[in-house]
Amino acid sequence: MSENWLTPSHFVMVGLLLGFAIAHSGLAALRPWGEGKIGPRFYRILFALVSIPFATILIIYFFNHRYDGLQLWSVQDVPVVKPIVWVLSAISFIFLYPATFNLLEIAAIAKPEVHLYETGIIRITRHPQMVGQVIWCIGHTLWMGTSFTLLTSLGLVLHHLFAVWHGDRRLFARYGQSFETVKSRTSIIPFLAIVQGRQTFEWKEFFRWAYLGVGLFILLLWQAHPLLIRATGNVDW
Repeated sequence: MSENWLTPSHFVMVGLLLGFAIAHSGLAALRPWGEGKIGPRFYRILFALVSIPFATILIIYFFNHRYDGLQLWSVQDVPVVKPIVWVLSAISFIFLYPATFNLLEIAAIAKPEVHLYETGIIRITRHPQMVGQVIWCIGHTLWMGTSFTLLTSLGLVLHHLFAVWHGDRRLFARYGQSFETVKSRTSIIPFLAIVQGRQTFEWKEFFRWAYLGVGLFILLLWQAHPLLIRATGNVDW
């Protein structure tokens, strides 16, 4: 084992993840207060102006340093691994991107709202972004096999696990018993509420233009992935 495997990039990534978690979750916690001061649309814009650049920096830094540190395992030459990683990545986006269905609200064109619902993918899991992030991290950590990627994945998963608690707390503060009712009929673990009979699976709810958009995004990302890697590689961080 090389004595220099713990590169400075490991510590930089920890700092970036911690900073993003504080900024993202902090602004989410301050949303009721902030919307009261500057209104929902302006607060949404502020949230985006902080979160999107921070997330972009994280993504670029990860791509540029993903092979840093100790090589814990190497399975990229195993034929079955690549399709497994791509399937896991595709599934992860199916969970990650339902949060972006209300595009007009995200862009602050329509008034941003906090929604309480239990349809579509929420029937499968109450926190699809957390599930999608965990699946993404499993696939990419399997593929890279480095200490830097493992560290990044652990940080992302911990942040999203915190977001599960934080999100439920904010929904309860806003909706009270109505949220408790939804909580009793949904689950954090995928399909658990369905298996336990607390929820039903309505496959017709997945026939939406938004899910077609997610599918097209996955195909586009598949094709553009090499270009994305090269583009981020041109940023010298």
